[in-house]
Formats: sequence, structure tokens, C-alpha cells
Amino acid sequence: MALTVKAVADLAGISIRALHHYDQIGLLKPAGQSASGYRLYSQQDLERLQQILFFRELGFGLKQIREIIDSPDFDRRKALLAHRAALQQRRERIDRLIHTIDRTLESIEKEDAPMTREEMKQLFDGFDPSEYEDEARQRWGGGREFAESMERTRKYTRADWEKIKAEAGEIYGNIANLMDRDPGDEAVQEWVGRWHEHINKWYYSCSLEVFRGLGEMYVQDERFTKNIDKTRPGLARFLRDAMQIYCDRREGR
Repeated sequence: MALTVKAVADLAGISIRALHHYDQIGLLKPAGQSASGYRLYSQQDLERLQQILFFRELGFGLKQIREIIDSPDFDRRKALLAHRAALQQRRERIDRLIHTIDRTLESIEKEDAPMTREEMKQLFDGFDPSEYEDEARQRWGGGREFAESMERTRKYTRADWEKIKAEAGEIYGNIANLMDRDPGDEAVQEWVGRWHEHINKWYYSCSLEVFRGLGEMYVQDERFTKNIDKTRPGLARFLRDAMQIYCDRREGR
């Protein structure tokens, strides 16, 4: 079996330009060429493309995908099982998000009323790793930060919490999309700065010492790690490393 680049693009639902790019970077080189110089893809090429698209769906960068697939110990069957487990987890998370939206719609008529702690927790269910923030503040931030946070958040309405959720999701998502870069990369550090600002804006005056400690909590407490890694596997550790660099630079180290 030999398929042209157009046939493969139509079959897989991706662009011809993407296939050309994969060829140029050595991620997916077609098995051969026609007499007139057109790329021809084999069944093995299609199987490799499927793996590429699965990894892309899970948020991996092209460089990471090539390293994984070209590794001598890469096992296609094990990879497919891992993909299935990850997608199942994502489906469950999406179901939770839909349920959260339904609850929010039901309570929208009370938008201007302050929320209880339980309602706040329900609002963020399936979305943001905020369940253990109080514990983090007590452990790393001390009494002042914790008290300040409680004083601020008890006044927030559902509309306020929706803004907080959207802003946090944007920051986490952008950092997750940059995980193929070094944690000290300028773009990564810009979003870490946004995360620091987010905490200062919505919760409490977050010193560099507290921010550094919060990053450590992300990897030392498996509950934090599990929640943060829902956005993308490995995000908690990557975010911790980026937060340490952020603090070091501002402390002049």
C-alpha cells in the first residue's frame, strides 16, 4: 500500500502542510517517492502518524514525540494502552466539567450573593487545583497570608470566582503548552510572573519566599501534584522548577 500526501491528509484529517513539516523535521518521513517525485506513505507510516497524533492530543511537543517514538525501547502496544488510559481520564474530567457548568447555570440567578466554601469547591470541581490552597497557605505562608486570603475570598461572588477560574485556567494552560522549553525560558517566566500576580491579586500579598514554598508544595504533596497534573502530566514539577528560577532571578541569585 502506498498513499500520496493528499490521501494521507484526507484520511487522518490533518493538513498537507503539517505532513510536509513532519517530513522536514524527521518526525514522519514517507517510505518512498513516486516516479514523478511525490511522497508515498506506507502502512507503517500511517501507524507512526497515529502515534504522533495521539501524543499531540495529549499535549506533547513535536521534539518530545520524536524522541519517544524513536527510542529503542518504544513499544507501540504499551503506548496505545497509555493513550487509552490518559484519554479515559480526560473524558472523566470533561464529564466533571460539564456537571460543574450545569451546577453553575442552576445557581446563576444568585450571582451577586457571596459563596460558601462548599460552593466555591463545587465551582472549581474538575478544573483547578484549589482544593488544598488553605493548607498550603498555612504551611508555607504563615498566619498573615492565610488571614488575608480568608478576608478577601469570603467576600467574592460567583462572578468573581468565575473570573478567577478563567484566569487561572489561562495561566496553567499556557505554561503547560510551553513544557517542551526550559523552565527558565522567557515565555515560561512571563507566565509564571502572571501566576505570581494572580495570587497577589486574588488571594494575598505573596512574597518570593512564600511563592517559592508554594512551588515546593506542588511536588511534595501528592494531592497537589495529582490536581495540577490534570492539566498536563508533569506540569507540577515543571511549574515548581520555573517558580524557583523566577524567585532566584528576582532575589539576584
